[in-house]
Amino acid sequence: MSFRGLWNAITTIPSVRAEDEEAELVDAQTTLRENCQTKGNIEALYNKYQACNDRVNSRSKTTENCMEELFDYVHELDHCVSHSLFSKLK
Repeated sequence: MSFRGLWNAITTIPSVRAEDEEAELVDAQTTLRENCQTKGNIEALYNKYQACNDRVNSRSKTTENCMEELFDYVHELDHCVSHSLFSKLK
C-alpha cells in the first residue's frame, strides 16, 4: 500500500447514518436541559452567572472570574436532568 493510500485510510472519518434518513434524531439530554432551565432555582442561578459575567466583562483589569457561579448553575442543571435522563436512554 502506498503512503497516500495509507494516509487516506487513516484520515478518513467514518460516518454513521440513521436508518431512516428523513427522521431527525433528538438528543434527550438537550431536551431535558431546555425544560430544566425554566425552573426557578436554575433560572436564578443562570441570572446570577450572567450578572457576574456582565460585571467581569465591564472591567478592563480584574482578577475576578465567574467559575463558581458557572459551576453552581451547571451542577443544578445536571442534577435536574439526571432525574429523568437515564430512563430515556436506549
